[in-house]
Amino acid sequence: MNIRFKNKSDVFNIVVTAVAAVLSVGIMLYGVWHFGLQESWPELVLNLFYIACLVMMWMYFFNCRITTQQFNYWCSACVGVTVLLRDILFQPHLAYFPIQKACLVLSVALLIMLTYFYARKEWKTYSKRNLWMIFLVDMLIAALYNLDIILEPGDEYTAYLLTEIWIRPTITYGLVACFVKATDN
Repeated sequence: MNIRFKNKSDVFNIVVTAVAAVLSVGIMLYGVWHFGLQESWPELVLNLFYIACLVMMWMYFFNCRITTQQFNYWCSACVGVTVLLRDILFQPHLAYFPIQKACLVLSVALLIMLTYFYARKEWKTYSKRNLWMIFLVDMLIAALYNLDIILEPGDEYTAYLLTEIWIRPTITYGLVACFVKATDN
């Protein structure tokens, strides 16, 4: 197979992202099986979008029937849908109101950044700094969710919630690494 990236650091970024995301999605699928579909169906829906991102990332990595434009559009759309579903429409109730509102504001900002990115006809003009801002905002959202979960009393869902929170920033890191590499070409 022919891979798209030749630089070892680029390959390392994609492989680490894929391995971490696959393990995280696997843990969440186990959580859906363990807690039952009626209890955890939202995670299953989110995992479908995460799996779609992973498949597209591997297709892009191995140069399999996906162009850079298609990869950028559909991965941005999948991540945008997960932001819309998990963080805006069906946002979890957090114990600390300021953290919940900060997460909502950052989620709307992330959705706007993703929409602006994939709506551009000349996406290669999008700067590397703006691409990394997508990842940083997503990571900040996850850190705030993580902080709220740590401050609340734990239960049997806590380990799964902590895993689920970090899946999207992991995938976003890989996507941004691919986007940055695509803008170099």
